[in-house]
Amino acid sequence: MFVLIVVLMSISLIGIIAVQLYWINNALESKKAQFKNDVQKSLGSVAERINEKEEEQIRLQVQDFIKTKSIADNAQIKNYLFQQIDTTNNRKITFGTTILEENFEIPLDFLDDEKIIFTRVTGKKDFSQTRFIKSADDILNSVDEKRYSFTGRMKVLEDGQISEISKSYKKHNPINQRVSNRELNATIKDELRKRDINLDFKYGVYTRDGLATPLKSGYYTIKPKGSYKRELFSDSEGNPEHILYITFPKQDNHILSGISSILLLSLFFIFIIIIAFSSSLYQLIKQKKISEIKTDFINNMTHEFKTPIATINLAIDSIKNPKIISDNEKVLRYINMIKDENKRMHTQVENVLRISKLEKNQLDISKETIDVHDIIEDAMNHVSLLMQDKNGVIKTHFEAITTEISGNEFHLTNVFVNILENGIKYTEGAPVLDVYTESTNKFFIVKIKDEGIGMSKTVQKHVFDKFYREQKGNIHDVKGHGLGLAYVKEIVEKHYGTVFVESEKGKGSIFTVKLPLI
Repeated sequence: MFVLIVVLMSISLIGIIAVQLYWINNALESKKAQFKNDVQKSLGSVAERINEKEEEQIRLQVQDFIKTKSIADNAQIKNYLFQQIDTTNNRKITFGTTILEENFEIPLDFLDDEKIIFTRVTGKKDFSQTRFIKSADDILNSVDEKRYSFTGRMKVLEDGQISEISKSYKKHNPINQRVSNRELNATIKDELRKRDINLDFKYGVYTRDGLATPLKSGYYTIKPKGSYKRELFSDSEGNPEHILYITFPKQDNHILSGISSILLLSLFFIFIIIIAFSSSLYQLIKQKKISEIKTDFINNMTHEFKTPIATINLAIDSIKNPKIISDNEKVLRYINMIKDENKRMHTQVENVLRISKLEKNQLDISKETIDVHDIIEDAMNHVSLLMQDKNGVIKTHFEAITTEISGNEFHLTNVFVNILENGIKYTEGAPVLDVYTESTNKFFIVKIKDEGIGMSKTVQKHVFDKFYREQKGNIHDVKGHGLGLAYVKEIVEKHYGTVFVESEKGKGSIFTVKLPLI
């Protein structure tokens, strides 16, 4: 079930992140498409403006010449008349046009002083609508109802001539003589700014055959993937004569800045989701591990209590025996046995309660000035019987000059007792312990070295955790519940000190306790 939960959570996390990344990618692609569209529109406007400006210059040149000449070289008048009879509505519609065509021979510099004929067209348009009424005598009478007249220049016809002249102008003059770099650069910048594109750009104008022209910014080269292009001028058949290419060195920054807030928000939420998932997974693994440790603790506790309970029951049954109850010496021995076993169980319970109180900050730790050497010697006296039982020895190397600290005598004694007992329990054969002390300007340092079985790096990381005991299957060759060193760490930290272990498998361990001096 645990593995299934982890797999489902992982799939959900991957799915959420994938959806977020999908939307981020869509937003980027949409922004790129919008940017490309804006650039293309800007380049289209640039081409129109340059083309219109060129035609306007030719128009002004033609008009200036006509104004100067005033009288046309020759002229002709054309009349057109159209009539339509509407029998359904009894109407006659008349449309008449009078066109005055004035021809001017205009010399143009770009044609090597050759002349072209420009026709100025002026027209008058008349429109009338007449209704027919039949009388009783079948006499046809007419009544004019509407009449309109328009007089003016026919710009459409003149614009067509200007376009043709412009095409000749383009054909006989290279593009760099018609458009300057400064003008082209300013026009591009202006059109881009209209669409909120305030980026540095590089441009180049090429012929339709791919040849570069002098119109370019610096040493411009076409970049196939990062360039935008637009036809700049067309010939008489509508084919592009020149192509304008433009690139933006900081295009990606511009696109990202447009969605930076959404992008950062999405990444922030992805980060939160990952943190939440990691925390949840960590808590699940931690709870699973705690559950396993507590199960192991209960098994060990049961194993630890089994022997004393069995011993007490056996002693009680023995005392009930009529042959034994009359023997005061044996009764006293059994009673002492019951007392010792009871004390042993009481000690185990006290360890559990002590840790529980430490966790809830209910353990009263009153402090006073104490001599740590005295505390260590008291702790050695507590374990002296255990050392004698295993034919062990404790060697002291007291080199600390300053030995007084502010601490709790009872709890610090238990700290060193726990470390010493740990060294005894985890030594095969006769234990040999070395106790070193030294002092610095700020700390009193105690090192307790044993020659026991040692521990791996993994065990060292968890040795001060509650209920932790090195896994050895279902073998209970070493007494304890994994509470002693957890208690040591809590008490040392309550005294604003630190405790750590250095060990190597098969070569023993060194526990170091650092306590602040007064």
